[in-house]
Amino acid sequence: MVKSYKFNLHTHNSNKSSRMLSFFYTKSKVMHMVWKPHVTVAAVIEQDARFLVVEEHTPDGLAFNQPAGHLEEGEDFISAIKREVLEETGWQFTPQHVISVQLWRKDVTMPTFLRVCFSGQVHSHNPLQALDTGIVATHWLSYQQLMAEEIKLRSPLVLTCLEEYLNGHRYPLSMLKSLLNQ
Repeated sequence: MVKSYKFNLHTHNSNKSSRMLSFFYTKSKVMHMVWKPHVTVAAVIEQDARFLVVEEHTPDGLAFNQPAGHLEEGEDFISAIKREVLEETGWQFTPQHVISVQLWRKDVTMPTFLRVCFSGQVHSHNPLQALDTGIVATHWLSYQQLMAEEIKLRSPLVLTCLEEYLNGHRYPLSMLKSLLNQ
């Protein structure tokens, strides 16, 4: 029996983004490389025909995004989106539907993102809560206001997810299964 070992390698490019590659090898020979996208969650939250967005620092300057962020080790999708909305906006979030699952990469030199987009409602706002690092402000903006600021959207996923929501895309949360630690 040949024993194999796994190593993770984090690479960084000039845009300060990183990519994680896993290598499996036996003795001194690399067998193959495993590609791993960044897994993220995002929330479309509508009240009175306005959408909750965050204004955040990015390497390209200030941008608008849905409350969103990375899935953390050992976390399921529902816990991740509740945590991200709270950390970035100060609002408690109750997810109601999955809008879409998106796969996106800006270009071949950048990391790939797998994004699960939710819709739901917020309640119990804490205006005194410090917002996540990089978040400048939260805003309630109409679809027309976001379209007018399209150049300032963090990625095309923001508008894609919003349009899927407006077109009635709704999938049950029960489609998401977490079998962690089982």
